[in-house]
Amino acid sequence: MFYVMEVGTRTVHILGVTARPTSAWATQLARNLLADLGERAPGFRYLLSDRDSRYTHAFDAVFTADGIEILKSAPQTPRLNAHAERFIRTARAESTNRLLIYNEQHLRHVLAEYARHYNCGRPHRALHLRAPAHDPDVIHFPAQRIQRHDVHGGLIHEYRNTA
Repeated sequence: MFYVMEVGTRTVHILGVTARPTSAWATQLARNLLADLGERAPGFRYLLSDRDSRYTHAFDAVFTADGIEILKSAPQTPRLNAHAERFIRTARAESTNRLLIYNEQHLRHVLAEYARHYNCGRPHRALHLRAPAHDPDVIHFPAQRIQRHDVHGGLIHEYRNTA
């Protein structure tokens, strides 16, 4: 799985899944990310990555061309990218460890659905129990009725107002 997390908002972008990642694949996903971000891309200043051999000069050049500085983590320092490690642990505990994944296509579907839940419905302590996609300008009226909505085939439950 190849993903990017915006640390300030905790928004996760699942970019791709493959059993055999290559440097060309990672470089193309970097281009795709910047194209998807569009007007928001200049707002990013840093990309923190580990020292994997897939992150070549071509991969770095995609980001540096947009003025994003590449910061490489020091060898054997897992705490340096703690936000990324925490997302992996959360995704495994809440999703993939509870499912039998059939193939790559099924994994893509599961991760896309989980990313939607993570970005739109899952509360985060660092965000004062709001989801990353939470709009602070929206004022919710008191609920007349709360309805449970199952995500991931019932593995995760979200609750919404049905007033």
